[in-house]
Amino acid sequence: MLLRPEEIASVIKREISSYAPRLSVAEEGSVVQVGDGIARVYGLGGAMSGELLEFQSGVTGMALNLEEDNIGAVLLGSDESVREGDSVRLTGRVAQVPVGDCMTGRVVNALGEPIDRKGPVNASAFRPIERVAPGVITRKEVNVPLQTGIKSIDAMVPIGRGQRELIIGDRQTGKTAIGVDAILNQKNTGVLCVYVAIGQKMSTVARLVKVLEDHGAMDYTTVIAAGASEPSPMQYIVPFSGCAIAEEWMERGKDVLIIYDDLSKHAIAYRAMSLLLRRPPGREAYPGDVFYLHSRLLERSARLTDEYGGGSITALPMIETQAGDISAYIPTNVISITDGQIYLETELFNAGIRPAINPGLSVSRVGGSAQIKAMKKIAGPIRTELAQYRELAAFAQFGSDLDKDTLNRLRQGERIVEILKQPQYRPLPAESQVMVLYAVTHKYLRDINVEKALDFEREFLAWIDSRHPEIPAEIRETGDLSEDLERRLKEAIENFMKEVRI
Repeated sequence: MLLRPEEIASVIKREISSYAPRLSVAEEGSVVQVGDGIARVYGLGGAMSGELLEFQSGVTGMALNLEEDNIGAVLLGSDESVREGDSVRLTGRVAQVPVGDCMTGRVVNALGEPIDRKGPVNASAFRPIERVAPGVITRKEVNVPLQTGIKSIDAMVPIGRGQRELIIGDRQTGKTAIGVDAILNQKNTGVLCVYVAIGQKMSTVARLVKVLEDHGAMDYTTVIAAGASEPSPMQYIVPFSGCAIAEEWMERGKDVLIIYDDLSKHAIAYRAMSLLLRRPPGREAYPGDVFYLHSRLLERSARLTDEYGGGSITALPMIETQAGDISAYIPTNVISITDGQIYLETELFNAGIRPAINPGLSVSRVGGSAQIKAMKKIAGPIRTELAQYRELAAFAQFGSDLDKDTLNRLRQGERIVEILKQPQYRPLPAESQVMVLYAVTHKYLRDINVEKALDFEREFLAWIDSRHPEIPAEIRETGDLSEDLERRLKEAIENFMKEVRI
């Protein structure tokens, strides 16, 4: 092969003319100490709080403690490959996750990386996981219901779009079941769902994903998980990552339901991380800013004004109590941040009353403004009658003679308690709830054996759907119970009682 000098010269000239100097400048430090997922780094004076660091071994870290002569960084991965003396570079970026419609139906980790074996997430946009909550001017009143499909919640502790309602109770009392039922009930409502699993067994997360898939709920749900075996920093950032995914949809005008399961494990992960970073411990060894940790997360749930897109994030954070103690540090913190709580009681759960909601300790600070008119009209007496029933039931245990009025109140209370029971994964639409609760509050069930109350509900709803489908359709369309509609509903209940023997 012959090379002519003029050809070589032309190639060299072309390369010289197209040359552009590319200078890459990055501040670099070195690891002075590493262990337990924490690295001390010397020489990064320009680091930002929360900035991502790139270690020589390829592991990513996050700068959290900015001290006078070093940086305390948490490692978002294994610390086995990180050695003392390794170089560390600033990236100029904070932790961020992929967002957008590509996240729907996916199961991802705390950094938004897929763990569902369905291929890569083809995201066109990313958002930082930490963000300032919407201000007062951008927020709108919470007055649109978010139906959970659970009778006792929609009737007594209503949840509105943009609200933060705490679900609190001991372990194994049905907290996750309420969250899952709320997700299942958003089918065909346009509400997108994000389920954040913090510090759970991955087998539990896999089982939950299977339930959502079986009910067709993964079509509008994103599951983001940091398992019990993952490092504390991953468990620390996972709820913020989930919130960032939800915020993208909120700002595009969509309604989102996000479930944090649970913030007790989140606080424990943050405590472990803080103690390893040598931050001073406070009450119950939690760091002093553990309140700020949860408040800056939950304040990001809001309903925006139409000017800012009109979307909303409704948060259902969960807290696990120890022996029913809601006066412990983390439960009281989160109760003070949220707009009410649903308290689940072990005694009720063990007695077969499920969902095991204690109506005396459960409250919604949004109240009736987050209920449809039909529900507001009939749900008023339920809480009062349940409270009276509780008192009278305790008194009746002594076996003293009871007058007729007391016996009637006891019978009515028993039937309300029974009708509020609900099997798992079977949320009821609002119109069905209204019809069933109307029947029980107007004492149509008084002569039915209490054990047959749920049989009444099932057969009555099937009978209505076949004989008078226009009644639930009208409640669904108008959200109200007009005088004419109430009269027709009464006639339908009376006809059902005559025709069907229960």
